[in-house]
Amino acid sequence: MAFQIPAGKNQLLRQVVARINEDEELLQLWRCVNINSVDRLGYPDHGPVHIKIVANMALKLLRMLADAGIEMSVVADYGLTRDDAEIVVVLAACLHDLGITVHRDDHELYSVGLANAKAKELLDGLYDVSQRTMMVSEILHAVSAHHWDRSCFTIEAGIVKVADALDMTRGRSRIPFEAGVTNIHSVSAAAVDRVRILPGAEKPVRVEITMSNSAGIFQVDELLGRKLRNSSISPFVEVVAHIEGEAEKRLIEFYTA
Repeated sequence: MAFQIPAGKNQLLRQVVARINEDEELLQLWRCVNINSVDRLGYPDHGPVHIKIVANMALKLLRMLADAGIEMSVVADYGLTRDDAEIVVVLAACLHDLGITVHRDDHELYSVGLANAKAKELLDGLYDVSQRTMMVSEILHAVSAHHWDRSCFTIEAGIVKVADALDMTRGRSRIPFEAGVTNIHSVSAAAVDRVRILPGAEKPVRVEITMSNSAGIFQVDELLGRKLRNSSISPFVEVVAHIEGEAEKRLIEFYTA
């Protein structure tokens, strides 16, 4: 499956995406992530599909916030451009879960080590050494800060943290759920039908979540809510969730422990 995002007029981002699709090591690392996450632990997808969704959501969030006049941190602090900020969030999204190949616990920290070398490779020749160092530093911060309780120093890191949590629909839990893995992660994700990122009325961004069962509240509050509250973009995002239809969908027949 090709990694695709709407690069638009960002020619550097277009080159980075082409490099990602040609990087056999990175593509295999994403597959290895899912061996640990899905096959061995029964968790939802953290592999190529998750990465593609998070990167696209992160890019959409960044563009909506930037269009609303919110300055990206690499622009404010380093004098880089909005195009550079887009590369930061896309690469951070691509590299944020690599540490799961080592272990699920504290995977954010393992991801930093793996992401450091890979980000340098993917940016080699696109920036001079000074600029590449700035970019990699920002990418690594966003990777390390994607856990809900780790503070974000930058707008870009907050975007990646929230985008990670927005991948919550039932498609993400399909593999473990259909394999009979019944836990709060698989069941709650199965209850979320749709996530939309829209312009907000009172805030720049409105996230609308449609559920078939109230079990989805775990995804909305425990996962998205606490990440959003501890992000740098919480003042700019509102979240609304509702159950579609008059009756809740039955997700499981019974549960035994």
